[in-house]
Amino acid sequence: MKWRLLDSGVNNAFYNMAVDEAVMKASRAGLVPPTIRFYQWSPPGLSLGYFQQTGEEVDSLACRQHKIDVVRRLTGGRAILHDDELTYSIVLNEESGLLPENILDSYKVISTGIIGGLRSLGIDAELKSPRVGQGAPRGFSAACFDAPSWYEVVVKDQKLVGSAQVRRQGVILQHGSIPFTVDADQLFAVLFYPTEEVRDRLKKSFLKKAITINQLTATVTIEELKKALVQSWESCFAVQLVAGQLTPEEKEWTEELVESKYSQESWNLAK
Repeated sequence: MKWRLLDSGVNNAFYNMAVDEAVMKASRAGLVPPTIRFYQWSPPGLSLGYFQQTGEEVDSLACRQHKIDVVRRLTGGRAILHDDELTYSIVLNEESGLLPENILDSYKVISTGIIGGLRSLGIDAELKSPRVGQGAPRGFSAACFDAPSWYEVVVKDQKLVGSAQVRRQGVILQHGSIPFTVDADQLFAVLFYPTEEVRDRLKKSFLKKAITINQLTATVTIEELKKALVQSWESCFAVQLVAGQLTPEEKEWTEELVESKYSQESWNLAK
């Protein structure tokens, strides 16, 4: 079986989120095969979980001062600062049967592919699964990487890959961030905290709970990571990933979504 592999390169936050939704729309219409996509961010982008309360957690003025785009994702979870990283997304139809119906089980399948790629590069990654009966951890921070959730990818119990999934009208989207470096000072500068003491305390906690590729190895490049992930996912899903492009319909929908949704404060800052 052949899946499509897209490499979108470096784009702004609004385009990146618009493409993910456009590919979902194309998958729903039966126009494209299951798709794995890689992308990067410039300028840096702060992506917010679908249900996050922007006014209570995000300092929009500080984001503008730091020249960070703010965009709301279709997926849940907390804020992620995207800068020096590789982002992946996987889109496929639920009816394909290629992923388990249970969301947690499907997380596990996708994360297993990520772990295989990381281990092939000498990174001793593993799945983090909370104890039976324990829900996903909740912290006091609006930042995503301060604690691993269900079936997150960790190294030595520090979170390396943050992922989120949504299912809409029969289509699954999971996307995730694999950071090479993280600017914790910048991240915590654009989030609201009740006091500076709380900000500093949570930033120190974050630095203990999160880890990046460059902290683990100084030799792996983004291109090498892409190749390793492709090989691992091909093995995991028993498919062949074939390089492709966005369809004309996806390109049109992406432009429309950038203009009408993802570049608009009515979407990004409404909640």
